[in-house]
Amino acid sequence: MRKFNYLVLATLLLTAFVISASAEEEKAVVVPIASDGVQRLEMLGGEYFFKPKHIIVKINVPVEIIIKKEAGVVPHNIVLKAPEAGIDISENLGTAPKTVRFTPTKKGKYEFTCDKKLLFFKSHKDRGMEGILEVVE
Repeated sequence: MRKFNYLVLATLLLTAFVISASAEEEKAVVVPIASDGVQRLEMLGGEYFFKPKHIIVKINVPVEIIIKKEAGVVPHNIVLKAPEAGIDISENLGTAPKTVRFTPTKKGKYEFTCDKKLLFFKSHKDRGMEGILEVVE
């Protein structure tokens, strides 16, 4: 009976940890404005994730996203098409950092994804490789 109680307790603790870690990943990141007036953020793409996956930037302030892919053989990219907001990104990711630059000109929420897909498998977006760029005042 005591073994069962420990098993239940361990399961509950593990569940709480997983839920807590998931909530941590979902937090929006407000990108600070550096002393040179540019909003800079480092981003990581990997096995079907972007980190962070919700980014908040200010309108009409230049943005630089330094993005790289974690090590691995699966190809990934980042695509964010919002020409009405001055944003047009389509970059293949590698383990060496790449910098994408833009200045958002319209408030709103814009989806970024990895549009890769292997044959008959789910697309990378369908496997969770997507996020939101939110432009605010």
